[in-house]
Amino acid sequence: MKRLISLLAIILFLSISAYTGAATADCVNVQSGALVDSAGNTIQTGYDQFGYNYQAHKFNGTYDGSDRVLDGTYWGDTADYVDDKLMMKWNDAWLSNKDCDGDGKLDRHFGHSSYVGSGAWLTNNVEGEYNDADGNVCHYTYFVKIVAVSTTDVLVGGIWHDESGVEIGPEIWSQFAIIQSVYNDPCGGSHGLEYLSPARPGLGNRED
Repeated sequence: MKRLISLLAIILFLSISAYTGAATADCVNVQSGALVDSAGNTIQTGYDQFGYNYQAHKFNGTYDGSDRVLDGTYWGDTADYVDDKLMMKWNDAWLSNKDCDGDGKLDRHFGHSSYVGSGAWLTNNVEGEYNDADGNVCHYTYFVKIVAVSTTDVLVGGIWHDESGVEIGPEIWSQFAIIQSVYNDPCGGSHGLEYLSPARPGLGNRED
């Protein structure tokens, strides 16, 4: 069974700040030791105990660690996927490794009032196992690319299109589109590419 969890909620939970005004003269980076997450914990360089490496724009861990609480659950959910492997990569517009607006936290979509038009992107790689109805152990993998839409993109019937009408991809989290997904699950009969954007399968959708 595919585990497409709302990973945006994970990222937004962590230590981030929306852009609200002009940048300060100097940005503060992770190496300074001066940046904190939403719980007031200092953000460190390299991978932390949960699997996040904010400096490198990466997560390498499990669903259990992705909510920053190592308790054998994902946001309190004890389903079997909590131990599935999860890798995330994102760019600076999705979640920066700096604080440039002076609030002491990492910035997101800096210079933009929302993710729209920011060029933000995220990729997820998931790998795990589950038991099917017959008790068989089933191995699955899932990969997805997600990009922020631009201000000129149009949502029609749950699908984002560019201004010329070319399909970008299915809407997700209101400001984003899925531009590629690959799912392999032999037990479920899924093999390979599920979706590839006709407009822009590559990462990035920045306007400026």
